[in-house]
Amino acid sequence: MDKHPRILVVDDDEAIRTTMKAILEDEGYLVDLAGTGKEAIQKTQEKNYNVALLDIRLPDMEGVELLKLMVDGVPRTRKIMVTGYPSMQNAIGALNKNADAYLLKPVDVEKLLNTVKMQLQDQENERRFSEQKVAEFIETRVKELSTEHV
Repeated sequence: MDKHPRILVVDDDEAIRTTMKAILEDEGYLVDLAGTGKEAIQKTQEKNYNVALLDIRLPDMEGVELLKLMVDGVPRTRKIMVTGYPSMQNAIGALNKNADAYLLKPVDVEKLLNTVKMQLQDQENERRFSEQKVAEFIETRVKELSTEHV
């Protein structure tokens, strides 16, 4: 895992963005902010993020739409939906479109930090698994190639 994971906070409410930024930076994370879906997409094209916190309702698009449009980094960006409009439909829609977690506003600080930590751990586990599979593939391929030339 990066020494200082990078997090993107996407919310149309400036007070929420700046509060989340302060909380996350206090934990040592590098935090960027976006107020619209378009701005978030642009930022994900320029930088890789470990985690993105996405408001479900943005001025230019729904957060679940943004899930599909964001450019994933390597390893894959973990996406946490945040909403002040909880409903089963929102939760199911977000999870069906590959959200990794779902938080309700007002966001409890401890729950926010725990969720981010869990997502970063899951991301690290995925990265290790991928590296292991690549190493196994290379090892198998080397054996195949060496037996072909005998």
